Amino acid sequence: MASGEGRRRGHDLVPLAALLTREMKNEKMEKPTMRYGYAAQSKKGEDYFLIKTDCRRVPGNSSASFSVFAIFDGHNGNAAAIFTREHLLNHVLGALPRGLGRDEWLQALPRALVAGFVKTDKEFQRRGETSGTTATFVIVDRWTVTVASVGDSRCILDVQGGAVTNLTVDHRLEENIEERERVTASGGEVGRLSIVGGVEIGPLRCWPGGLCLSRSIGDMDVGEFIVPVPYVKQVKLSKAGGRLIIASDGIWDALSSEMAAKSCHGLPAELAAKQVVKEALRTRGLKDDTTCVVVDIIPPDNELPLPLPPPKKRNKLSALLFWKRSRNSAGKLSKKLSAINIVEELFEEGSAMLAERLGNDENSGQSTSGIFVCAVCQVDLASSEGISVHAGSIFSTSSKPWQGPFLCADCRNKKDAMEGKRPSGVKVS
Repeated sequence: MASGEGRRRGHDLVPLAALLTREMKNEKMEKPTMRYGYAAQSKKGEDYFLIKTDCRRVPGNSSASFSVFAIFDGHNGNAAAIFTREHLLNHVLGALPRGLGRDEWLQALPRALVAGFVKTDKEFQRRGETSGTTATFVIVDRWTVTVASVGDSRCILDVQGGAVTNLTVDHRLEENIEERERVTASGGEVGRLSIVGGVEIGPLRCWPGGLCLSRSIGDMDVGEFIVPVPYVKQVKLSKAGGRLIIASDGIWDALSSEMAAKSCHGLPAELAAKQVVKEALRTRGLKDDTTCVVVDIIPPDNELPLPLPPPKKRNKLSALLFWKRSRNSAGKLSKKLSAINIVEELFEEGSAMLAERLGNDENSGQSTSGIFVCAVCQVDLASSEGISVHAGSIFSTSSKPWQGPFLCADCRNKKDAMEGKRPSGVKVS
């Protein structure tokens, strides 16, 4: 009896090689196909984009891959846009702890994006150039999309049978009341351009400098209250996939998010990007650099372009829903939501305060080797050098050195300047 039972169990055993093959096959089936396209028309030569589809969370491991798509719309020259395109990704990856699994890596990504944006801004300002740039930076890891942005280069999500959703917030002083209040509270002056006779014209701007944006990378001549701290949003798509449209304001000044999505319905990504640019030029003409990147995230068994044109009569129950959940939600719920075409909102934060964005973890400023590092620039810190991001003024005695994350003195000085606690140390000749 016992031997018979043993034989039955033995008959059910599967060789290790077969198990590994099965796991790899299942992983391949679960991983979406990605198609992308881009198009641009230049007027000033200040728009740049980045497409990188061969990134690795773990070097040499193809199953740990992710893709990056980004738009950088420069102003007052192209230096900031070029610098950001070349360095931002490395700064973000450098802020991520080593040895994380995929889920932990995705959870750590929002904070790393904040650190990467601020470090890029800090390093560019050291060059002494007054150029600035928007940055809309999109990381796609299977079905999870993480977007970080400063400025007004928008990213939208379009899914089959659902509404078009903005994954970014426009940081324009004219339209964003919260940003106007923040800039004013930090010491900036917001107003329109005044011409002869005191007549005010044009959009709201920040003075000195006259920038229309409240967040950007660079712009050292405007003031540190124009901050590089990005709005970050992370969502998980259902297995139906979706389409991302990432574009500079040359598109969005001509087309609404809905118009841009509708203009390219049914077209593959390569043609869709060209069609969006064509529609923007037809509507407004070439008034500014106009750049568009379209990314289709497609179920592995469906090679049709996404999204297809919606039916004229649509059941309201099939409309796109956003479901906010905590990090501790069960995986079963995630699978159910995916099955009914609900997009999960995993993370969203837009505060410009570094203390809120870098976390409240006592160990977050410590590397795996036990050495303390600056949460922004990643330089090693002696135990007596780190300044808590939660402390008051840099001269305050209330700093508690054991409360992480920590900043070096240089990054702490920049944090205080961004919050209006002291003037920027950067001088423009």
